[in-house]
Amino acid sequence: MPSFDPFFSDLFGYAAGILTTVAFLPQVIKTYASRSARDISLSMYVIFTIGILLWLAHGLLAGSGPVVAANSVGLVLSLSMVVMKVVFGRGKR
Repeated sequence: MPSFDPFFSDLFGYAAGILTTVAFLPQVIKTYASRSARDISLSMYVIFTIGILLWLAHGLLAGSGPVVAANSVGLVLSLSMVVMKVVFGRGKR
């Protein structure tokens, strides 16, 4: 396997992390603004949150800054969706 400069590897990692993490921001903003999570799948976000926790643990164990940074922010966004789904879904049936 070819060897890559760690700077460029981290640069690509941070760029990928920023794009994939920011992709969830519009949904978080829309859900918060509308106070409705009716069409949001709770099971999808719970499974996704567990996956992010595992990626975060992997990044911490591997010492990967891009993985830790992206998944720390992603965890906050994902947990906020889980909380909004539970809170905004109360009493609406």
